[in-house]
Amino acid sequence: MNFASLYAPIDADMRAVDAVVRARLHSEVALVRQVAEYIIAAGGKRMRPALVLLAAGACGYSGTRHHDLAAVVEFIHTATLLHDDVVDESSLRRGRETANAVFGNPASVLVGDFLYSRAFQIMVGVGSMRIMQVLADATNIIAEGEVLQLMNCRNADIGIDAYLQVIRYKTAKLFEAAGRLGAILGEASPEIETALADYGMHLGTAFQLIDDVLDYSGQEAETGKHLGDDLAEGKPTLPLIHAIHHGTPEQAALVRAAIENASRNGFADVLVAVRSCGALDAARRHGVEETARAKAALAPLPESKFRETLLQLADFAVQRSF
Repeated sequence: MNFASLYAPIDADMRAVDAVVRARLHSEVALVRQVAEYIIAAGGKRMRPALVLLAAGACGYSGTRHHDLAAVVEFIHTATLLHDDVVDESSLRRGRETANAVFGNPASVLVGDFLYSRAFQIMVGVGSMRIMQVLADATNIIAEGEVLQLMNCRNADIGIDAYLQVIRYKTAKLFEAAGRLGAILGEASPEIETALADYGMHLGTAFQLIDDVLDYSGQEAETGKHLGDDLAEGKPTLPLIHAIHHGTPEQAALVRAAIENASRNGFADVLVAVRSCGALDAARRHGVEETARAKAALAPLPESKFRETLLQLADFAVQRSF
């Protein structure tokens, strides 16, 4: 199974979202079009817009506003990627050069700003103050998460709680907002809205946990980025945190130094350490637990093909690492 087959129940809607994305990328400024089209064309899993569509479908929504909001969510996500790659000095994403590597840092930052502002133009057109509040709050928290992550770089003393807070803010918040938006469009009850928001939050957390595992266990052809990028950026992710707390004194010292030095030079040794002390398995277990919480959150939803797809999506998010 892959993401494309999972999205079969919303295939027509996903194509409609792609049409909205391409139409709203238009700008009279050529460089804006070039950079925006470059990163959108790179593809990706499209989990966040898919979540808007699936949540709306699960709540019985039958209009077209979910296409606009799915595009908004994708624009916000894409803007964060552009800014992330500049901050992290990344050179590879989704298997090809990052936009900042191709067009330069200034263009990437400014086109990221364009995508944020275009997203807010679209959401204004939807005409719902409640939806604007959800997306404005989510965007603000995502920005706080970016700053928290920056503050944590090269800090080997970060614990699991601080690490999870970054994930909740930086990654899971947009998943949470996507689930909530679908419920709002479907005029769902407060219970269903909370259920879909909780589902999104746990799904987003699980997804990031597994991404962090794949940085030490995946293949570059599968992950679309250089293995060891997190280490090179000095990011204390869960596999590293576990190795510091549960590895041998030698392993802990090795990983601690690697985080503080923010270098890929010792990646091979760190890889041996995190694998031999069970850090990857421990991080996977956290991901599985978050997936279970996501699926449990869907209990109040009535049976439907959309609910079933949401359940399958949660499972698939963690199966990538096994």
